[in-house]
Amino acid sequence: MHVPCGLVLAALLVGAAGAPPQSPPPVLPVATPPPFAEWLLELRAEAISRGISADMLDRAFADLQPVEKILERDRTQAEFALDLDAYLKRRLTSSTVKLAQQMHARHRTLLNRVERAYGVSSRVVVSVWGLESNFGRFSGVRPTIPALVTLAYDPRRGPMFRNELFSALEIVDRGDIELERLKGSWAGALGQPQFMPSSYLEYAQDFDGDNRKDIWSSQADVFASIAFFLQKHGWTAGEAWGREISVPPLLQKAALTIPRREAGCRARRLMTDPRPLTEWHKMGLKTITNARLPKSTRPASMVEAGKRTFLLYDNYEALLGYNCAHSYALSVALLSDRLR
Repeated sequence: MHVPCGLVLAALLVGAAGAPPQSPPPVLPVATPPPFAEWLLELRAEAISRGISADMLDRAFADLQPVEKILERDRTQAEFALDLDAYLKRRLTSSTVKLAQQMHARHRTLLNRVERAYGVSSRVVVSVWGLESNFGRFSGVRPTIPALVTLAYDPRRGPMFRNELFSALEIVDRGDIELERLKGSWAGALGQPQFMPSSYLEYAQDFDGDNRKDIWSSQADVFASIAFFLQKHGWTAGEAWGREISVPPLLQKAALTIPRREAGCRARRLMTDPRPLTEWHKMGLKTITNARLPKSTRPASMVEAGKRTFLLYDNYEALLGYNCAHSYALSVALLSDRLR
């Protein structure tokens, strides 16, 4: 973790009203891609050089063309287009919370096994599962290869999606799933955990012992894969994700002048640098129940979302590893609290 000196109380959401002013990123020229047929031919040659079979590539690339609707979705992601209250209202409905409670109870035995194996809270695993695929009921219907080809051809984030495309081709080529069944989100996310293909190759688990990492239909593999991902991104067993706090009025103005983190994804750069809870305690911060913060050396960072403020612990950083948007990570965290 990069730990520069200084602290910040910053607006939580991308583009939220009241966010501290930021210098706009420099406008870089966007290279014009070659004609699609020429680009796809070059892509095929690179895939073959990576060991992907020519026969599979012929089937995967047959009659391919960029899909304009994919690009439209890429520019209007809800995690960045909505403020926190609107996002929570859309995602954490009463029916979602009720279903999460039912699913947590229904799969309790399996979830307990996964928690013992990976050290990740069963409540958090169910919350990620619920928000990613509506508790396994919807994991995407778009053919993955055309979606990733479209995003790889687009110059905006082409290199990233080009690598994801090669990972998806590897998944099919090694027989993990048939090409016709490889479907997911508009961005190429796969299965009930909505793993990007590279994450599937690195984190998918065979928890049911059938020699397949089946994140599409095996509940054991789905839960274990989510837990393993969070474990490898720093989740510590038995620790909380953070807490909502109140900031005394006299501290509000002063806190907003403290600098933010300088490194990491955009969500992390909206957080303060971590400092021990004992230091936040000395500032007079309280939990939303007006209880004093514990005198602990546990590091915590602060963010503000409109009228709501949070102290976030290391486990929250693992949630940002899953999706680096505070609206998403807070949705998972707050839903998991409702499952206590």
